[in-house]
Parts: sequence; C-alpha cells; structure tokens
Amino acid sequence: MAVDQLNSEIRGDASASHGVRNALVLSISFAFAGAFLQSQNARYILFLLAGGLMVGALFFAFRTLLLHRSKLSVAQSFGAVIAHDPVPKFIVGTDTNIIFRNQAAESAHLLGDTITEVVNQRVVNSRDIVERLTGAAQFEDTATETLTTRVGKTKLHVAVIQKDLCVWTVNDQTRSHDNHTAGPILPMLTTGRGGTVLFMNGAARDLLGERKTKLSDIFDHQDPNASDVNIISTANGLSRCFVLEKELSGDRKELFLIPTQGKEQLKSGMSFEEMPVAVLKTTRTGKVLLTNKAARHLLGDSLSKASHIADVMEGLGRPLNAWLSEAAEDRAQNLNEFLRLRRDDKEVFVQVTLGRIVEDGTIALFAVLNDATELKTLEAQFVQSQKMQAIGQLAGGVAHDFNNLLTAISGHCDLLLLRHEEGDADFADLTQIYQNANRAAGLVGQLLAYSRKQTLQPVTLDLIESLSDLMHLLNRLVGEKITLRVQHDPDVNPINVDRQQFEQVIMNLVVNARDAMPQGGEIEVITENLSFAAPQKWDRAVVPPGDYVSIRVSDQGSGISETNRQKVFEPFFTTKRTGEGTGLGLSTAYGIVKQSGGFIFVDSLLEEGTTFNLLFPTSEVALSSDNTTAEPAALPEGPADGVILLVEDEDPVRAFASRALRLKGFTVLEAANAEEALNYVQDDSLHFDLFVTDVVMPGKDGPTWVNEARQDRPNVRVVFMSGYAEETFSGQEWHFENSVFLPKPFSLAELTQVAQQQISHSA
Repeated sequence: MAVDQLNSEIRGDASASHGVRNALVLSISFAFAGAFLQSQNARYILFLLAGGLMVGALFFAFRTLLLHRSKLSVAQSFGAVIAHDPVPKFIVGTDTNIIFRNQAAESAHLLGDTITEVVNQRVVNSRDIVERLTGAAQFEDTATETLTTRVGKTKLHVAVIQKDLCVWTVNDQTRSHDNHTAGPILPMLTTGRGGTVLFMNGAARDLLGERKTKLSDIFDHQDPNASDVNIISTANGLSRCFVLEKELSGDRKELFLIPTQGKEQLKSGMSFEEMPVAVLKTTRTGKVLLTNKAARHLLGDSLSKASHIADVMEGLGRPLNAWLSEAAEDRAQNLNEFLRLRRDDKEVFVQVTLGRIVEDGTIALFAVLNDATELKTLEAQFVQSQKMQAIGQLAGGVAHDFNNLLTAISGHCDLLLLRHEEGDADFADLTQIYQNANRAAGLVGQLLAYSRKQTLQPVTLDLIESLSDLMHLLNRLVGEKITLRVQHDPDVNPINVDRQQFEQVIMNLVVNARDAMPQGGEIEVITENLSFAAPQKWDRAVVPPGDYVSIRVSDQGSGISETNRQKVFEPFFTTKRTGEGTGLGLSTAYGIVKQSGGFIFVDSLLEEGTTFNLLFPTSEVALSSDNTTAEPAALPEGPADGVILLVEDEDPVRAFASRALRLKGFTVLEAANAEEALNYVQDDSLHFDLFVTDVVMPGKDGPTWVNEARQDRPNVRVVFMSGYAEETFSGQEWHFENSVFLPKPFSLAELTQVAQQQISHSA
C-alpha cells in the first residue's frame, strides 16, 4: 500500500462512523415525528431530543475527524520513513487492521488485511501470538519475540507509535541466511478450505511463475494426489511433480513440490536432500534407497546400520512388510501410523506417512516422518493420569466399604471383650481379632493415603523432638550393617502435620534406603530451613514462594534408573522380588505429603545413591508446651443420659453402634436411611439431644437430611460418621455448627465418648 493511499483509507474510515450516522438518522426521525404530534408538550420533548442528538452527533463527528487527521499525520510520517526499509514493516491500527505495508512486505508477498493474517503465513497460532505481543507492547511500548516458523526463524517486533497505532516488523532471519549458504529451497505452498492458496514461498513462485490463489490454477484437478506424481502448470508449461502433504491445524495443509522431470534430478539428491521434512525412499519391500538430511538427523546413528525400514522403527503391531505391501499395491486402509524409532540414546516417536511412486514401471515408496515424541509423551501422561485417577477412586471406594466392615468387626469385638476378663479362655482369641482388625485398618489407611482421602489430625510438630523419639525404632529397623545419622538445623522451624502419618513417611523412606544397601552403608536424615522469595521450578512441580522445612533422606545404595525414577510414586510399582514389597510405600508417602500441603522429590543416579527431599510449609502456629499425641480416650466412667437418633444404612455397623450407646445409658432410635430419620424428626412428641449419622447413604446423604432436620430442630448437635475423609463433605454449600466428625473404623469407647461430649455441651 503506497503512502498516498493512506489519506483516502483513513478518511474512508472516518466517514464510515456508524455511531454518527445512526445518531443523525434518529435525530431526523424524532424531528419528523414531532411535526405531526398534536400535543405541544410531546412535540417539544421530541424536538428537544432531536436537537440534543444532532449536537451530540456533530460533536462526535468533529472529534472523530480530528482523531483521524492526527492518525493520518502520524501514519504518513512513519509510512514515509519505513517505505523503503529492506525489512517487511507494517503500520497497524486498532483491531489489528493493516493501514500501511512497505515495499519489502509487498515483495515478500506478506498479504492480508490484518497483521494476524500476515503472521498466520508463518505460524499456526497467529492469533495468540498477536494478542500476546500487542498486550506486552501496551505496557512496555515495544515487544519482541523470535519464533520457529515454516521458513526458519522469524523475529516479530512491535513498537507503539501512539495509542491506536503501532509498527510491526516481520524479519525472516533464516531466509536471508539460507539464500547464501544453504542448498535449494523446496517449493512449498500452504492451502486452506476450498483449495485456497494462502501462502507460497519464493521457490514455489519461481517454479509456477506467479502468485497462485487456487489449487485449480496449479493442478489439473482440485485435489492433488498426496504422496504421488501430479501434473502441474509451471512457468515453462506442464510438468510432472511429486507432491508431499503435511497436515496443519484448522483444515490447512502444506504441500511440498518435488520436480521429477527426469528421475536423475530426484536421484541426484538436490531438492530431496534439502527437504524440510524427514523422508525415506524405499523399495516396496522396505529396503532403504535414499534418505535426506532431516531424516538422518531424526533417525540418528541407527540409520547408518540400517538396510531396511524395520531396522529403524517398530511398534506397528503387525509385520511392517504387510503394511508396506498394502501401500505399494494402493490398498492400504491407513497410510499414517505412529511408530517408535530404534534409538539407544533417547525415546523418539514418529508419525509415518507412506506414499507410492512409479518410476520406469517400478514401484517405490516414500515414507514421510514427523517427530511425534511430544504428542506421544502428552498422550502417555494423560493415560497415566487417567489410570491413577481411576485407581485413586477405586482405592477410596474400597477403603470406604472396608472401613464399614472393620467398624462392625472391631465394634462387636469390643462388645465381646466387655463380657470377658483377661483370664478367660476366649480373651486371647478376641484380642487377636481386635489387633488384626486394627492392622487391616492400617492397610486401608494406606489406600486412603494414596488416594489422599484419609482423615488427618495435624498438630504443630517439633522435628527435632519427633525424630529423636523415632530414632530408637529406626535403628532397630535398619539393623547392624547400616549407620543412621540424623543432622538438624539448630533452629529448624516447626511444621503442621499428622504425627502418625509423618512418622510413617519417614519409616518408609528409611526402610527403602536400607533395602537399597544390602551390604551396609550410611543413611542420612538432614533437616534445614529454606526460604523462597520467588516460585521455584523443581522437577515437574512449581514450589510457591514462602518458608519451608526440608527433610532429606539419603542413602549410598544402588540408585534408581531414569525409567524407574518416573514411576516410583505409582501404586504397586516395586523393583523388589515377589513377596518382598507391596509397592504401596512410596505412593502412600506421596499421598500423605501432598495432603499435608508439602512436596516430595527424588534425586538418584545409578550406583551413586538416592535422596528423597520432603518440603513442608513452616507452621504459623507456635509450639504448645505439651506437643505429645494424646492417647485414645478410655470409656467414660458413669452412666450417660440423652436421646440419640442413629442413622446408618449398614446393618452391622448400626447394630454395634446402637448397642454400644445403649450400654452407656443413652436412649437410641434407629433409622436405616434419611427418609426414616426425617419421619422421626417430624414427630413433635419426640425429643432428640443428638443426631449420629453416616455421611454417605443411598438416597439423601447425611449432610442433606441433617440440613432439612435442623430447620425444625436447629439446636440438636450432630456426629457425622464416615469411612471417607472429612474433606469429602466439609466443602459443601452449607456449614454445620455444633457438629463433629468421627472417622471409621471407631471403637466403642471413641463412639460413646464423642456422643457424651456432644450432649454435655448442649446441656
């Protein structure tokens, strides 16, 4: 666009102000309507409105004209400056509209009405890039970004001239370099919907003789045959050309044209060698005939030893020869496959597209390779996250059902123990049942820890004191061949964690360190304070700024390979022999740490040892004078009094809970679901001191029916029971005052004590 065209374009913009035009039309309409009204007051009001709109429209038009004249002056000045600049430059107005482009932009065929359309000729996500650079330029006045594009490296620069004008520079840095140092550039064009040609590089324009706008102007039919020879119209007449196709987003494609006038040109390797995509030429049986530079770079050293395509890639799921034969005979159902390269240095996946070509009656195949490693990695991560989520949901559901069973088992065992003294013959058997039920509850707790659904009871913990108390147990665990050394920061800050769960994490890590050193060695446990002023990228996580306590557990063992290091926190993953480990230790530790608001990282090298680093936020609550964990409360002495409505859908749990509460002296009404409970509540002749209810039940759950019941009985206290964590219902839209949570499995003493405490508080 020439500089002298700016005036007419900007004046055209000014005269096209829809707001002014609409205001004038409305003003005339009001005046015309007022002339026919009989009421003098109504006519006066309409004339007044018409006059006001007219004055406003004229003021707006005059203001718009001044702004556009200012814009014209600035654009003309800058247009004259950049008109003959050798680098493509654009003056861009509001809404990314291009007001002016210099001669270099015209020569580079950077066409389009908006800067987004221009950038779209270089990269796929042009809209995001333009919005990002425009936003950055509004704050800093300038913004620059270098992108890897289809022509190499392209540098985009934005400079703000005034509020509604800026200068864009599109500098294809690699293009100018390649023109001097590289081999021939392969003709390439980008197409859109309906066969529209969106972009042609210089080599394509030289081959075709001019800028083409439709595929039908190039090929003898609308849709060219990809991966095959086509007849095209060139500057020198009709010519045979091999076409390779690359899919882009948004129904766009890149077509690469390989002239085949005489098979010598293709065999000479000139255009083929410099193709920007990796290509192999093979026989119909898969024997490698030719490779270009991009293919050799992608395939690495494995290609030098390969004579067949099966030597460099794998993972089709059926013999490669069968797939190649189908492509050669033009009967393949799918010419695109994802395969894994046979590389020892790293894992690489490629998308392979096959095409056939006939030369002197002999069929050959072209295999176009696109690096799909990132795509396959993201796919694997997504599948893994879905699998982990499913396992977590399964673990939570199984744990809930097991907690109900264990509540019934341990509860009825409690009832039996009340009727047997320590010297009775059955006392030892009942004790074994009780202890094993508690062990089972511990295993269920591990499942809940992995799924992060266990109920934690966090306290402010003094690390020095806690680890010192744990040392005697740890020393017994590691044995005589292992030396355990603990080193503390003298001013290490307290942390807020569940003491029992935290000790389980440390024991798991120490036991793993012991098992990694069967011949003996040293295990170090080191604590120190850390403070981050800015977010810290650590492995694949980002640690927010703040104060943390680091706990490192290090060993001198065999280490962990890179492949296994990515899997150590997965449930049931173990490198130990069958029967030596469950694979739940580290996944449990991971769940506990994450639920406590912390982070856990692993650093390891083969034969050099492993270090697990735990990061916990520093506790904001000061240490209490007595920081010990309270022992489970014993059965309260003396009879109790009060009326309890017990709601539990599991019959064994309800039977145990009702007997336990009645033995203590409470009056208990039982309900198997929420509907029965609400029927009791609606009976005005009944008085209730306490609701004891399960959380998860068929039909209405615990929080739902309690919320309805409290509309009529607002002062009744509540005990919620659940095999899930408290957090599964604490975040709901209603908030329950005067309620407590009792996790399953619970003992007879715990149930009766909680009930008595709640009723005593309501008295």
